Amino acid sequence: MTTPEDLRWMRRAISLAGMAEGHTSPNPMVGAVIVHDGIITGEGYHLKAGTPHAEVHAINAVKDRSLLPASTIYVSLEPCSHHGRTPPCADLIISSGIRRVVAGTTDPNPLVAGRGIARLREAGVEVITGVAEEECRWLNRRFLAWHEKKRPYVILKWAQSADGFIDLHRQPGDTPEPNWITGMTERVLVHRWRAAEDAILAGGGTVRADNPSLTVRYWSGKNPVRVIISRSGDMDPHSSAFDGSVETLLFTCNEKAIIPGAKTIKLSSGEGFIEEVLTSLYSMGVQSLFVEGGAFIIRSFVQSGLWDEARRFTGTARFTAGVPDPFPEFTPRETIKFEKSILEIAYHF
Repeated sequence: MTTPEDLRWMRRAISLAGMAEGHTSPNPMVGAVIVHDGIITGEGYHLKAGTPHAEVHAINAVKDRSLLPASTIYVSLEPCSHHGRTPPCADLIISSGIRRVVAGTTDPNPLVAGRGIARLREAGVEVITGVAEEECRWLNRRFLAWHEKKRPYVILKWAQSADGFIDLHRQPGDTPEPNWITGMTERVLVHRWRAAEDAILAGGGTVRADNPSLTVRYWSGKNPVRVIISRSGDMDPHSSAFDGSVETLLFTCNEKAIIPGAKTIKLSSGEGFIEEVLTSLYSMGVQSLFVEGGAFIIRSFVQSGLWDEARRFTGTARFTAGVPDPFPEFTPRETIKFEKSILEIAYHF
């Protein structure tokens, strides 16, 4: 049975797990806390794929191992039961002598999927599940979407002027550069978001108009895989997105399109291309996709229904005319105010 303290310690495990955001893919973020008589004796979290799991760090942190049989370990995700790049955590818990396990949620990975819990119970360990489950699932929404929806978790992001335009109309020969709507604080936040995702996507029109690098520069973290969709394949090979510094994928209907610095992936047709791109990325193990535009790409994701979060900045500048907001029916569930903009967030679950 659960105790009033179970929720408290599980939330501590969730907090620890979140410290590795952007570093664990394709593994989930997991935190573990060991408690004896209301005192934390060991804790830890999974740092990156291929390294010890959270349970290992937590158990190794306990100085007095004689306390373990009378302790509870709180884990934000079901302990694994299979041999991957590391040994099964369920076996480690059993051998450590811990007799009570509280798991936030089950692991949808077919290699686990309840087997870790079953192994623990077969060994006589008390297992409680579902504590702070919604919070645990939110923490690993990317990992869960990949396993349950069989596609990457999709986040849409764009900025619009105060009068509802995401860009001015561009003319042939215009210098490729962005028309900034937000301030530096928001840009730093966006780079933090980029670092948290496996891949970042932009349409060919955006690459031609803005010449974005699509990299992480204002935050410490990895660069996501760059994904460019250009059905025509008409791209400038000298664009920053094709500089060869980051793995880059070009999805196009033009089988003759060859861009140095990018891997070309053929789209079968113009129809249903969003689903086709997501299916391809899923097969590559990409668990999350950060979509930065432009208008046609964002609108295509919205119309397909294949998105999970939408993050829209609205600035104070007015454009009077230009490219309209691609998602005017946007209904925010969260609002955050910045000095030069308002951030609204919507969810599609």
